[in-house]
Amino acid sequence: MNDYQFKLVKVQGDFVWQKHEDTDEVFIVIEGNLIIEFRDGKVTLKEGEMFVVPRNVDHKPYAASECEIMLVEPKGVVNTGQEQTEQTAENDVWL
Repeated sequence: MNDYQFKLVKVQGDFVWQKHEDTDEVFIVIEGNLIIEFRDGKVTLKEGEMFVVPRNVDHKPYAASECEIMLVEPKGVVNTGQEQTEQTAENDVWL
């Protein structure tokens, strides 16, 4: 939609510290619980809750058990921000 993508993702365990310099990132929890850690605190999200991480803010998602989320972000945004790690996913892949 208008060059934005709605990405359905299953996450579990720690993710990498990341930030997106040019865009906010929307997390919507479909099923499970998600923690988004920040350098100065954290936010805990339950099923049906949404949180917007402002652009250029370091954050690290974490789920103790499998969690289904929807991410809303502009087309082309890399899931690990500026970091390239083994958790970096190929963009624009439809399953």
